[in-house]
Amino acid sequence: MKRKKALVLLNEAAGKKKGPKSILLFLERIAKHGYEPIIYPIIPGTGLTSEKILKEHDGEVDLVICIGGDGTLNHVVGAIMEMETRPKIGYIPTGSTNDFSKSLGIPAATLGALDVALNGNVIKYDVGRINDRYFNYTAAFGAFSEISYATDQKLKNVMGYAAYVLNAATNLYKNLSFKQKIRIEGDGFCEDGEYVFGAVCNSVSIGGMNLLSNADVRLDDGKMELLLVRAPHNIADLSVVVSALMRGEVNDPHIVFKQVSNVTFKSHNELEWALDGEYGGKYKISRISTQPKAISIKTGKKKKTAAPKLGTGKVTKKQR
Repeated sequence: MKRKKALVLLNEAAGKKKGPKSILLFLERIAKHGYEPIIYPIIPGTGLTSEKILKEHDGEVDLVICIGGDGTLNHVVGAIMEMETRPKIGYIPTGSTNDFSKSLGIPAATLGALDVALNGNVIKYDVGRINDRYFNYTAAFGAFSEISYATDQKLKNVMGYAAYVLNAATNLYKNLSFKQKIRIEGDGFCEDGEYVFGAVCNSVSIGGMNLLSNADVRLDDGKMELLLVRAPHNIADLSVVVSALMRGEVNDPHIVFKQVSNVTFKSHNELEWALDGEYGGKYKISRISTQPKAISIKTGKKKKTAAPKLGTGKVTKKQR
């Protein structure tokens, strides 16, 4: 019987270097599951990139096992979106926060995650696109959005999520002084305002924080969640807004929360974006669209007819 092929992409530099201690054990389990494993290390700055490797194996593999952080998965998904034949993904999260894997019910232990990659239920989920780039779970701009990619990797390897907090505290004044006037258009609405933070996301967890835990968030509804924080008038107002976000509440008058399939941001100055914790470029016009059920991934959630619901649904998605 002809074996299926599994392409294993390993980014050892991700997170705390929590990749498999015995890659041979990993390969044995993959082979025993009926796959012919093909393994490549991901080494940025060389020819060994997710984009190049996946392009070379277009139409040849049935499963891509991604071992790395959310940023590594971002590159893998971006490459798969350009393939003629899109294989399923098995995700082994080894990053510092692993926001997206939490939404998918993938365990932090590498062997447990491998079991999900081989035996988990397959779901199709929506992918976001900003101009010519893709993202899995969040595109963000403004205060604190650059923390994920600006924090030193060595510090993240040692301290994990605490490294993000330290960076945020160190740059508190800079982040709180951010203010950008933007016109935002999408799905029948248009508004102008000054904002300190904005995100288009497909996850309740952003940067390790459950900002949308009370919202009705789904991975496969053809919609993304638009979260905007209007510039507060003073520090006291900002404190109230931050407190509301930390509780997962989006009813504060300084917060805009909508469900969108397409949204465009127009600003006088270039907006700098973070995509899944990676630097995502800067644009004066940022067009974001939802690519419905574009990617198939193995999940630890129980099998359902649709992708899992992530939030509690206490906040309705009416336009504010």
